[in-house]
Amino acid sequence: MTSTNSPNNNPSQKTTKDIIKKVKKIEFKVNSHVDSLICGAYNSRFRGQGMEFSEVREYQVGDDIRTIDWNVTARMGHPFVKEFIEERDLCVYVVFDVSGSLDFGTQNAFKKDIGIELIASIAFMCLKNNDRIGLVLSSDRIEKHLPARKGRRHVFSMIHTLAECKPEGKGTDLSAPLAYLAKVLKRKSIIFLISDFMDNIEKVDTALKALAKRHDIIAVSIEDLRELVMPDIGLIELEDEETGEQLMVNTSDAEFLKEYSKVVTEHKTAIQKMFQKRKIDTIKIDTKDGWIKPIMTHFQKRKHMKQR
Repeated sequence: MTSTNSPNNNPSQKTTKDIIKKVKKIEFKVNSHVDSLICGAYNSRFRGQGMEFSEVREYQVGDDIRTIDWNVTARMGHPFVKEFIEERDLCVYVVFDVSGSLDFGTQNAFKKDIGIELIASIAFMCLKNNDRIGLVLSSDRIEKHLPARKGRRHVFSMIHTLAECKPEGKGTDLSAPLAYLAKVLKRKSIIFLISDFMDNIEKVDTALKALAKRHDIIAVSIEDLRELVMPDIGLIELEDEETGEQLMVNTSDAEFLKEYSKVVTEHKTAIQKMFQKRKIDTIKIDTKDGWIKPIMTHFQKRKHMKQR
């Protein structure tokens, strides 16, 4: 906590200074990884997506017969061809869960800090490739929306927004930003969905169903070991980061540990099945190990699949 009792302290100035310092620290930390490790893998995963369908028009002499749309041709009685436009740049969106449960970490970092570093790395990759990137921050409501744009100023605005984010909501409702993007995104986009997915799976699934029909979604799950395996340390008081509810539990109670493990496992299994059903790629990040290796592994895996 920051003390505000001293008359010489200017809280707003101190906050601004701290945010700028944090932004520079994030830039320095992720840029080396972007330059040396991630950028090539990003290109192999997403660049060169080819051509995007534009419209159907009547056949003209000299058109490639491979572009004939036979369904339209049969209906109209004379040849029609499909016309395509080159995808010269990508549109990338990041949906980031800033709910209270992300303010947790017992290993090397808080889940939220890992998410911010990952988003910064994605933003710098987009900057280097002249791609557009947008950001939606979400809790139990949409906290902030930065439309997709290009350029260094926009990227630093994103990182600044992340660094200073103080969400109004504490709960989680990922269905809201997903449904919102399904309405506003007009062209195919790559969407990184970053969360710990402590949410209502049925609501998320309904929103994902609509969004995944047109867009390439990558779900990034940030987890902490202590949320999966409760340590045996006797009586402890737990507080729900999202509701503030406090509960005294006995971690030495075998029945409690068994039930806790069952609930967590069932929720994780439901999440994985949801993504598999919607054919959504998933990346798991642990607070102990950080984001670099899981991201590299995923990109390299997708590269090999494309080359087959």
